[in-house]
Amino acid sequence: MNIFRFAGDMTHLISILVLLLKIYATKSCAGISLKTQELYALVFVTRYIDLFTDFISLYNSVMKVVFIGTTLAIVWCMRRHRIVKRSYDQALDTFRHLFLVLGCFVLALVVHDKFTFQEVFWAFSIYLEAVAILPQLVLLQRSGNVDNLTVQYVFFLGAYRALYILNWIYRYLTEEHFRLWISCISGIVQTGLYADFFYYYYISWKNNAKLQLPA
Repeated sequence: MNIFRFAGDMTHLISILVLLLKIYATKSCAGISLKTQELYALVFVTRYIDLFTDFISLYNSVMKVVFIGTTLAIVWCMRRHRIVKRSYDQALDTFRHLFLVLGCFVLALVVHDKFTFQEVFWAFSIYLEAVAILPQLVLLQRSGNVDNLTVQYVFFLGAYRALYILNWIYRYLTEEHFRLWISCISGIVQTGLYADFFYYYYISWKNNAKLQLPA
């Protein structure tokens, strides 16, 4: 554990809390991609299959439960909550996310650290997390105008992965046998996907204006 990883974890947690705040305070999921949330739920479930077999620390176990539980709660609200589900715009959320799942699974079968059930699904979750934000970014681009809470959710989600890159750099410089190349490469790809969003976020902040993404 180092300050960059802890900051990344907290930023990730803040992003989820912001999204939950939006849903429960406004009783709306407008501007949120259900497909991205389902991909994240799959990411956490497949990554943390070791939850009941390997104990690392109380902090680690609690964070795993929180990420799984909160993401499943978001998916449930968007699918089942009688008021929230009415605001879901299925017509804009049309990204074919199952192709991402299939592609990442095939990649995990080919590129992994060890060919074991747990390691293959860990690699799968890393690859899938790198591209899970795509349906959300496409939805925001199609909708154009984005409400503030949704903007902050995406911003903190991107910042979390950027902080994890700093964590990997720090560990590479301080740990003799640091070897997480799958995570590093996937994390760089994931952060790169946010580049366009971060640019327009900066422009809106600089001009003190509402964020608007080009269609």
